[in-house]
Amino acid sequence: MACVSGRLTTHVLDTAAGRPAEGVRVELWRDGALVGAAVTDADGRTGAPLTDALEVGGYELRFAVGPYFAASGLASDPPFLDVVPVAFGVADAAAHHHVPLLVAPWSYSTYRGS
Repeated sequence: MACVSGRLTTHVLDTAAGRPAEGVRVELWRDGALVGAAVTDADGRTGAPLTDALEVGGYELRFAVGPYFAASGLASDPPFLDVVPVAFGVADAAAHHHVPLLVAPWSYSTYRGS
C-alpha cells in the first residue's frame, strides 16, 4: 500500500457578523519558510488544501484579519488584531488536519477540526 500524505485545510468564520470571512489571506509557515498561501472564498475556505505534503513537526498559520475587518468597517486604527498566528504541531503526517479560525475584531479561537 502506498504512503498517503496528509493535507492541511482551514476556514475562517467572522463571529461578529455571523458569516464566513471572505478575502482573508492565509499563509502556512514551517521552519521560517512560507510553504503555502491562499485567500478565503465566499464560504470562508481556501478552496484547496494549503499543503498536500505534511511532515511531523511544527507549523504556523498566519491569518491576515486586519485588512478584512478594515474593509468591513469594524476595525479600530490600528486594529486590535492584524495577523493572527496559530502555531500547531503535526504528530501524524498522514492524517488530514483542519485548523479553522473563529474571529471577531477583538478576539479569536481555533481548534483541530475534521
